[in-house]
Amino acid sequence: MNKKEILFGLTVALFLALLISPFASSWPDGLEKVAEDKGFLELGEVEPILSSPIPDYQWPGLNNEGFATASAGLAGVLITFGVVYGVVGLLKKPKTL
Repeated sequence: MNKKEILFGLTVALFLALLISPFASSWPDGLEKVAEDKGFLELGEVEPILSSPIPDYQWPGLNNEGFATASAGLAGVLITFGVVYGVVGLLKKPKTL
């Protein structure tokens, strides 16, 4: 994969994170809904070992829900890209002369 293709993929992911993520459903996912219906949802509520920097996909301190969700999506894409790019860079075989 060349740099142009990587940048194109990153641009598409950023575009989707910014423009599509604010329209994500606020309804609970299937597993959460079943746990709620069967009455054991509270059993899964424990104190997390690490707290999320972006809890519930809402950027802390932003009052506009759509903008907060889009910002969280943007941050998630950039963090994921950075981590994957770094890991690939570490695993890449050095070029021999």
